[in-house]
Amino acid sequence: MFAYYLNLALRSLKRNKALTALMVMTIAFGVAASMTTWSVFRAVSGNPIPSKSAQLFVPQIDNWGPERRDSDGEPPEAMDYTDAVNLMRAHRARYQSAIYRMGLMIVPTRAGQHPFSASGEAVSSEFFPMLDGPCRYGGPWNATDDARRARVVVISSKLNDKVFGGANSVGKTVQVGDNDFRVVGVLDHWNPQPRFYDLTNNRSFNAEGQGVFMPFTTAIAVGQPHQGNTDCYEPTAGSGIAGLVRSECSWISFMVELDDAAKVAAYRKFLDGYAREQQQSGRFTWPPNNRLRDLSEWLTYQHVVSGDVTTSLLVAWGLLLVCLVNTAGLLLAKFLRRSGEIGVRRALGASRREIYTQFLIEAGVIGLAGGVLGLLFTGLGVLGIGLVMPDDIAELAKMNASLLGLTLLLSVVVTALAGLYPTFRAAHVQPAWQLKTN
Repeated sequence: MFAYYLNLALRSLKRNKALTALMVMTIAFGVAASMTTWSVFRAVSGNPIPSKSAQLFVPQIDNWGPERRDSDGEPPEAMDYTDAVNLMRAHRARYQSAIYRMGLMIVPTRAGQHPFSASGEAVSSEFFPMLDGPCRYGGPWNATDDARRARVVVISSKLNDKVFGGANSVGKTVQVGDNDFRVVGVLDHWNPQPRFYDLTNNRSFNAEGQGVFMPFTTAIAVGQPHQGNTDCYEPTAGSGIAGLVRSECSWISFMVELDDAAKVAAYRKFLDGYAREQQQSGRFTWPPNNRLRDLSEWLTYQHVVSGDVTTSLLVAWGLLLVCLVNTAGLLLAKFLRRSGEIGVRRALGASRREIYTQFLIEAGVIGLAGGVLGLLFTGLGVLGIGLVMPDDIAELAKMNASLLGLTLLLSVVVTALAGLYPTFRAAHVQPAWQLKTN
């Protein structure tokens, strides 16, 4: 029976090729616009670490007080050195890490290579198991290396390729600035988007992977320059890292892993207790004003998803709705022009269910054709998204199997929805009126 109705649908569509083409084009444009913007929105709003995002939290401590913080009452986004070190020493989380961004100069040992700049992060040894950073060779340093400020580093695979030709460089020496460091690990391809562990310094997408990871304690000891955002309410007492360490400036990101709700509640209690201790010591003169956001809340708070992307998605869905309404109007006109045919079929014994089936299949054929054409338009849209979106976001829009399948499914579903009311009207044509008229 399906083959019979499909044959009827194809014949009907061939009888009025111009109208059929108009409906197919309408569906194709609406679906393509929606899927193109959806591909971008999905990329930038996706979970950067699905396996652990519910266990990752960003604590904030108000070390500025009501007179210096913003009008929204929020504490600084980053920590100062004192609070970061105190939280590291207390170690109330399963894993934790203070993080600051470094600007580095790499001096290759291979002949013919010139020094070049690289980015890096000063972190603790627990940074890697906390964020599941995969190592191709070797592994991260340990807590003992943190304590003795060992001159060790984990480098990215890209830096390893550039300096050591891609070979296993564990145990070799790399010169960073004026200091030599021993390579203990080489990361596999790992470049999370966005850089969720350091959003105070980098909220962009498609950012280049970090070149060097160094123990936080070592970076402070050797005075590795900070190359991130620094928020101060008064000048520092000195220059460079030494001045930041003695200041109340906010410049260190902090992340912890908490396994369950009880651990989260305990950590909140710990933060408030710590703030009260600072108040009793005279460092703080205001009551605790802390925050503890999980990764999803932190991404939202940091406005990682651009407002332009969200607006574009809403506009695209609005266009799809307009296309759906237009298609419904065209289908209604097409179906009602066949009232005589419907009346004869009903008079010969066809049920309303069979009329529904016939015309919904016809709408589905239009949707499938619109989806196939929509795939072409979506591909063109993905290629041209850079004309209307920032380059770092546009490069995330990719055509893949899931987008192809979703485009086809959406076009068929949208057309079927557009065909519901026209089909309802067609199925309720009164046979007697049509036969009497004809």
